[in-house]
Amino acid sequence: MERLEREYARLCAAAGAAPQEAVLRSLRELPGPRGRLDLAGHSLSLQTRCPGPAVPAGVHLVVFDGLAEALGKLLRQNKSIRSLTLEWNSLGLWEEGFSFFCQGLRANNCLQQLDLRNNQINHQGAGELAMALTQNASLQELDLRWNNIGLLGGRALLNCLHSNKTLKRLELAGNNVPGDILKAVEQALDHNQDREAILSEAQNQVNILSKEVLSLKDEKNKQFMDFVDTVDKQKEEKARSERTSAARVSQLQEALDEQYSIMNSLKTKLQMTEAALALSEQKVHNLGELLNAMKQEQNSVAECHFKQLQQQNADREGKLLHDLSAADEKNLLLRNQVDELERKCKVQQDQLFQVKQDLTSTTAELKLRAVQAEERLEMEKRRFKQSLEDVESLRVKEVDRMTQHMEASEHSMQNRIQRLEAIRISLEEELSQVKAAALSERGQAEEELMKVRSQARLEEQQRLEHLKEKLRLMTESRDEAQNCCLKQKEMVAEAQAKAKQLSLYADGLRRRLDELQQDLDSKEEEKVAELNKVKVELQEQIGHLEAERAAQDGLREKIAALERQLKALSSNHREVLLDKEGEISLLLEKLRMKEAEISRMREEEAQRASFLQNAIMVYVQGSALGAHSSRR
Repeated sequence: MERLEREYARLCAAAGAAPQEAVLRSLRELPGPRGRLDLAGHSLSLQTRCPGPAVPAGVHLVVFDGLAEALGKLLRQNKSIRSLTLEWNSLGLWEEGFSFFCQGLRANNCLQQLDLRNNQINHQGAGELAMALTQNASLQELDLRWNNIGLLGGRALLNCLHSNKTLKRLELAGNNVPGDILKAVEQALDHNQDREAILSEAQNQVNILSKEVLSLKDEKNKQFMDFVDTVDKQKEEKARSERTSAARVSQLQEALDEQYSIMNSLKTKLQMTEAALALSEQKVHNLGELLNAMKQEQNSVAECHFKQLQQQNADREGKLLHDLSAADEKNLLLRNQVDELERKCKVQQDQLFQVKQDLTSTTAELKLRAVQAEERLEMEKRRFKQSLEDVESLRVKEVDRMTQHMEASEHSMQNRIQRLEAIRISLEEELSQVKAAALSERGQAEEELMKVRSQARLEEQQRLEHLKEKLRLMTESRDEAQNCCLKQKEMVAEAQAKAKQLSLYADGLRRRLDELQQDLDSKEEEKVAELNKVKVELQEQIGHLEAERAAQDGLREKIAALERQLKALSSNHREVLLDKEGEISLLLEKLRMKEAEISRMREEEAQRASFLQNAIMVYVQGSALGAHSSRR
């Protein structure tokens, strides 16, 4: 902005003029609040450009042209100014500078409000503005009140509105612009406002649908993640239960192994005891055999001594008695030894019997413990197997129930899809009927316009012939003009009355055109209402579908263990959603096509109306020129 300030000061210095402090202050504060530049009321005219009367007028022209060119450069380069006020600055007096200004406005894409009141803009300046507005796509409000635009400038601005779709407000009061052009301009601005409203509504709907699609995607992702978490938790719980069962089985197996080891050790002790008992029995048997052998030896010795006693003589009786006493002593000793051996054998037998009793009781106790352990293990196995069977039966029942429910929901969804397809077909038929009705109404309106045009042409030809006849009569009576002054006045009065009648007839035609335009607008409003009704019904159906989708999502949370079936169902549901989104996009595309066709029809009707109004204006001007020439 310093560059613009320096440029303005340089031009003023080069022309020998003093720059205005108010203008410099406005340029220093650029951009102002909310991007506004206000140069209104600074009187950028010839009287305020120089410090004294000695500066020639050409110097003021150079200063003002340079300032206008600088403003054009500012509009071409600046991206922050949203509002520019230049009222009471006589911009229209300098065609070249104003042309630079319009070129800058054409290249600007951020200015939204422009105030050019009381700037002495003529029809040429209005043409430059119209050319700039055909390229500008950001300006929304333009104030051109109290200028000198006239009929040609008004037509140029009206023609530029056919290509400019962003201008919403155009003030043309105090510019000598005919009323029909002002009405046409107002209709074009209303059309721009309607178009902007429709576009904003469509954009809002697109944004809402995109947000809903994103929310649905997020919800699906969240549900999928919850499902994955649930499956993981169930897997972990199942693994934990399996680990617990395995630990309990391992504990029972260890206890059983311990009992088996105890039984094996007891069996080993029993075998050792039995071996010791067998050894003791062998010793007892050996001792018995030894005792028998001693008895046999004693008997044999006794027999031998008895035979020797019988054979010997009496003299040997003492020796024999001595031998017998020795044998008795020896026998006594042997008997004592046998008694001791019998006593020891009895003690060992008692010990063996006690060991057998202990072994029997221990074996019975171990067998009882082993049986109890086996029974507990078998009970645990049966209980675990029963729990597994119960879980499996519950899972099968839940799977069957959810399968039946999902089949029922799928069947209901297919029925709803068929009903929606029937509704879509009926809506397409209604749209085709509305389109045919619009085409028929359009054809009727065109026929009426053709009739009105043909009737206006015939009446115009008749009036032209009548006026030609009057002109011929007037040329014949031109020599008698001095004598027939009163007659000429009467003829002038008659011509004025006929001109009034023509103007009244033209007003009637205008009213007829306005009525036709109102009928067309009412029909377009009915079409828009029907389209809005269709949109509301579609939104309600979408809401019902979303509610049903939420219900299905709530049901999906209950089938956490069925991963494969849930994936299949989610894929099917995703395909249904994609189909529905495709149908919605197709309906939106059809709505956009209908709106484009309606806007094109409006533009065509506006063009026809403007052409008819231009023809009527040309005719009225031609009639006025003919009356003026006849008056001469």
